[in-house]
Amino acid sequence: MRIGCLFGTFDPPHLAHVAVAEHMLLTPGLDEVWLVVTPQNPFKMGRSLSPDRDRLAMVELAVEGHPGLVASAFELDLPRPNYTADTLRRMRMKWPEHAFDLIIGGDNLAAFHRWKDPEEILEHHRVLVYPREGAPMDPAEVHYLDHPRVMIVQDAPFLPGSATELRADFEAGATMEHNVAPAVLEYIKQHRLYGAR
Repeated sequence: MRIGCLFGTFDPPHLAHVAVAEHMLLTPGLDEVWLVVTPQNPFKMGRSLSPDRDRLAMVELAVEGHPGLVASAFELDLPRPNYTADTLRRMRMKWPEHAFDLIIGGDNLAAFHRWKDPEEILEHHRVLVYPREGAPMDPAEVHYLDHPRVMIVQDAPFLPGSATELRADFEAGATMEHNVAPAVLEYIKQHRLYGAR
């Protein structure tokens, strides 16, 4: 199988994550898209995350009823701090029968040259890029934009805002019902995440 890996803290997973994953699933050759729940992003140290079990449970609820989308806890069991290159290396070792593509936003592509072992990632994996508002997409500005294993996925939905903004809005009393799946919203309320009552 060829599997696209969309990494994220998913705190919480919102409808746009699912829309992007479903669109990426249309990429020729892809059989599944895994939403890989990550521990603390090494580039975003300093903010607290909801517990791993809650974030994983919410992703499982978010992908329910979406064939081809899979919630993955694979990275949560790896030593920390962890880097995407390390995770992909371990995936290749655990599932040598599968091919893995990395799915990232245009903002991450702009910073990709600062990631750990970007050349190793590109040696073994296609990198499928979806647009992010305001992210530069000029080869003169973005390393690897014209690399043969980097593929800009046309017509992918924009991933608006961020989970950070969503959490802040919810803590301020705004509703999440138009941004997360009903089952995810119910989970948030039941477990009193993000100040829910």
